[in-house]
Amino acid sequence: MFLATNAGPFELREVSLAADGLPSLRVLHISDVHFAPGQRNKAAFLRELAQTSPDLVVNTGDNLGHKRSINPLLDAIEPLLGFPGVFVNGSNDYFAPKLKNPARYLLGPSKQDSEPSTLDTERMTREFEGAGWQNLNNRSASIRLGDAEVSFAGLDDPHIGRDEPATLEKKSAQIGVVHAPYLKSLKALTTTGAELLFAGHTHGGQLCLPGGKALVTNCDLPTAQASGLSEYGGAKLHVSAGMGCSIYAPLRLFCPPSATLVSVN
Repeated sequence: MFLATNAGPFELREVSLAADGLPSLRVLHISDVHFAPGQRNKAAFLRELAQTSPDLVVNTGDNLGHKRSINPLLDAIEPLLGFPGVFVNGSNDYFAPKLKNPARYLLGPSKQDSEPSTLDTERMTREFEGAGWQNLNNRSASIRLGDAEVSFAGLDDPHIGRDEPATLEKKSAQIGVVHAPYLKSLKALTTTGAELLFAGHTHGGQLCLPGGKALVTNCDLPTAQASGLSEYGGAKLHVSAGMGCSIYAPLRLFCPPSATLVSVN
């Protein structure tokens, strides 16, 4: 049995994929950090990820996990801000976690009933953008990576209805990014021409059967796609199992917290 809490252990997973429309890239995918003060092992793991020297960091949201998490999060993630990056927000970048019955997670997608206006979302966004990371919340962008210009399209979190698919231009992107991989959002991103999609939110199922078999995804994505590499609508889809979980449900079963280094060939 593999049990892990917010104190670790942490894994760096590595996957490779072929994408004809993209240049060769090493993409570090981080998600669902759910940072809270005192999580020293998690902070150390975040800093160590800079040693992978990625061409691009993709952050698919839920960075914050406590009312006082902004300073320790920014300190831990600072080395990664030195690399080109893109980000979208998750619900827990806007709302602080709240104590509730953890069994609700197994009954279907959770509803956002956390405390509003208690997280410093604006400062997090300002720091990310100030470091050069592209904000993809209902936006498109492009980044020069080596000799290639790579285009992106992203959505704000559909789990709390902040996504605006109408803002995305068709056939305008190579990579699509969203926090929660609801099927409607993945479909919207594929209409931009995205050949590669990144998402988080699922925690890989968080409470899994042996072998990492997810029981739930907390959205309408099939459980077989709860983490790792799969396909959707002709595009490659990578769903991060995430690095954390709510401070009020600090348990992961057969699903260790992780980040992923995705090699695009």
